[in-house]
Amino acid sequence: MNIALIETAFETARRNGRSALIETEGLQCLAALGLPAPAHVFVGSAADVTPAALDRLPGEQVVIKVVSPHILHKSDVGGVAIVAKTVATVAATITDMDARLGTDGVVGYTISEFVAHATGLGNEFLVGLRWNEDAGPVVTIGAGGIYTEFLADHFKVGRDVAILSPELSTLDTVRQALERVAVVQLATRPLRGQPARIGMEAITGVALTFLDLARAFGDQIAECEVNPFVRAADGRLVALDVLVTLRDPAQRAGTGAPPRPLAKLKHLLEPRTAAIMGVSERLNPGHIIVNNLLREGFDRDHIFIIKPGSERLEGCRCVADIASLPERVDMFVMCIDAARASLALVEIIERQAAESVVLIPGGLEEKAGSEAIVRRMRDALINARQSLWGGPIINGGNCLGIRSMPGRYDTTFIPEYKLPVPTGAPSRLAVISQSGAFAVARASKLATLNPKYSITLGNQMDLTVGDYLAYLKDDDGIDVFAVYVEGFRPLDMLPFLKAARAIVDSGRTVVLYRAGRTPAGAKASASHTASIAGDYAVTVALARQAGVIVADSLADFDDLTQMFTLLGTAPLTGWNLAAVSNAGFECVAIADNLGSFQLPPYAPATERAFGEILARSRIDQVVDIHNPIDLTPIMGDAAYAEVVEAALDDETFDAAVVGCVPMTGALNSLPAGDGHREDFLRPDSIVGRLAGMRDRNGKPWIAVVDAGALYDAMAAHLNAAGIPTFRTADRAMRLFNVYCGARMTG
Repeated sequence: MNIALIETAFETARRNGRSALIETEGLQCLAALGLPAPAHVFVGSAADVTPAALDRLPGEQVVIKVVSPHILHKSDVGGVAIVAKTVATVAATITDMDARLGTDGVVGYTISEFVAHATGLGNEFLVGLRWNEDAGPVVTIGAGGIYTEFLADHFKVGRDVAILSPELSTLDTVRQALERVAVVQLATRPLRGQPARIGMEAITGVALTFLDLARAFGDQIAECEVNPFVRAADGRLVALDVLVTLRDPAQRAGTGAPPRPLAKLKHLLEPRTAAIMGVSERLNPGHIIVNNLLREGFDRDHIFIIKPGSERLEGCRCVADIASLPERVDMFVMCIDAARASLALVEIIERQAAESVVLIPGGLEEKAGSEAIVRRMRDALINARQSLWGGPIINGGNCLGIRSMPGRYDTTFIPEYKLPVPTGAPSRLAVISQSGAFAVARASKLATLNPKYSITLGNQMDLTVGDYLAYLKDDDGIDVFAVYVEGFRPLDMLPFLKAARAIVDSGRTVVLYRAGRTPAGAKASASHTASIAGDYAVTVALARQAGVIVADSLADFDDLTQMFTLLGTAPLTGWNLAAVSNAGFECVAIADNLGSFQLPPYAPATERAFGEILARSRIDQVVDIHNPIDLTPIMGDAAYAEVVEAALDDETFDAAVVGCVPMTGALNSLPAGDGHREDFLRPDSIVGRLAGMRDRNGKPWIAVVDAGALYDAMAAHLNAAGIPTFRTADRAMRLFNVYCGARMTG
């Protein structure tokens, strides 16, 4: 790469007050990158067209393009023409364009060689580089030409484009990403007896060149797009058109804020002392938080309540104000209105009163008239960060705070009768959510899980999603990180993805739901690249490259979080699935939704065991032994469980799915109640027996209870027993594929 040549092109544009490079400057950048482009000459007007100029171009035709900083998409305004290579024709064409476009900042015209090439899928590529506020520069490769957006919209997601980050990409990840793109497959693989049109190394080389450009100039470039790259007759990939726009230097300056002292997350997540502000005698949120800390076992003597006029509340010491705190506390929970919170935060910083702050209220930075105090707060925090102390770290605002099992506290002020507190040993799970409501909704729905940490961080005024994942990745008590993100702070996706990669490499799991999928931002952009690689697409593509499990829906997020947490991190080596059900339709549904699974026959010993069980149950004449095996509604609890045991014991299989359509009277599938004698809480019920087989042979297995609300209790009981239980076989199989794929080794 010729760095100086690119710097010269950028500087020329800036010196002339332009954010967009003109055609000749774009071609200069391509030359600096060593990327082939058509031979060309530049003329200021029709009068400059001479035989000598045209003789420098090969072929019988040429391409004329208008050059103007105000015309970014030349074809859209008739600023491109393919004509015969004669002086008269070229001059006439330029004269015509000048008449139509000359008032639009036209500085001249390029006359380029005409590069003959095939059109259509697999012959034209778009390669773009653009600045993404979440992740910095990203490179996109997809179908090129005039149908770029249409094709991207209609290809299967994940097959439409490759999106790459210079911070995260390696040669292997680049190749893997390109090999998934449909048009790359079309171009690089033999098809219908025809040889591949181009080698994978050629496309990989272009992608690597753009990644190098991103590393060197990514913070200066808003967008750099070549559309299309085409395969020329000599086999080269040639860039026919290039568009480059530059970022505003003011946007590149950054905040200049010192880094956050993330080591202080130890104070926040495992505080020894706590102060709470905003506590009343009645049961307001602050009072609930005090009670929550006491309930979780926080030392009463280490809780200080900022409450003038009171000596004690709930047995905890009250002090008149922040200045009266007896020591610098590890955690300060602020549960007051936004206006008071700004002042209090300034005082905490200036008095060095706390190592961390949980800021519950929102609106600190948005409230009209608060600009002066917010500026003072920001300045105080920056000054503190530059001191030896380092200042406090701040979680929030606009959040419900944190529930930390190691920290013995819970600042989510939901009444317990509305959201019962999970009990039992902590699950090997951390929930990190921008939305407090999202987190408590998950806590309600996934009530059988007891996360080690449940963190809500609101608008990320200070601490970010990336900060938490980077810190918690080293916690060997967490196997699953369930993350809900509405928007990353600028560039915060990079530390998030690097931490996620480290977590995945250690055999653990990150499940992500990315909200905020509006395409409005992409539509506002000038380039094709942004329209096919918007912020949501960038997040999903880069997250999946880092090994993150991206949930497509909120329901998937819940089920994936539960399944990964309950089934653990044991590696898998194969896709052989044992399937058992008592309904024919469910066996068909399992077979129809196998995904990567296979259904090999049961081993002979298992088939013999099945035969004996079926004979004892007197259904051996109506049940054929195969995989899946349909036990029919006649099979009772004990025999049903024996079949499942034999299936799980069969070494042929790596995993299992057990369906149980529970309406049959042969199974105990209802809780005790009037009108029947069933009780699934009995250990000899099918529910009790399945629960007892949770860890049998260490194989992952799931259950399906396809029935209505009457059987919600049965499904909940199986989930509580640690068996991921779904309500339809197709959903179960789809998500079980995700789990097993993530656990697969080799």
